[in-house]
Amino acid sequence: MEFCPTCGNMLQFELPHMGRAARFFCPTCPYVCYLENRVKIKRKQHLVKKEIEPIFSQDDLKNAPKTEVTCPKCGHGMAAYKTMQTRSADEPETILYACLGDNCRHTWRD
Repeated sequence: MEFCPTCGNMLQFELPHMGRAARFFCPTCPYVCYLENRVKIKRKQHLVKKEIEPIFSQDDLKNAPKTEVTCPKCGHGMAAYKTMQTRSADEPETILYACLGDNCRHTWRD
């Protein structure tokens, strides 16, 4: 992405047409930057995945309050829960559950 040095808007790319070279131009001001035919615009950016942090750590499971709710995966009747404000302040909190079944540890939200 290139930006206009005059007004700061993102420049648009225009292909060569009727003998005119390819160019970047600003849609709001008269700035134009012509490109030579030998120039190839090619950038690759490798994306790195972030590690996914678990919702509940082992300490959280031990110390979190528990409630009677049925796990949708295994049907166990107890789960640990915690609440988080994931949206704007005028929206309700999100309740995150973690199943306390022996082999399940499934997490879901409500």
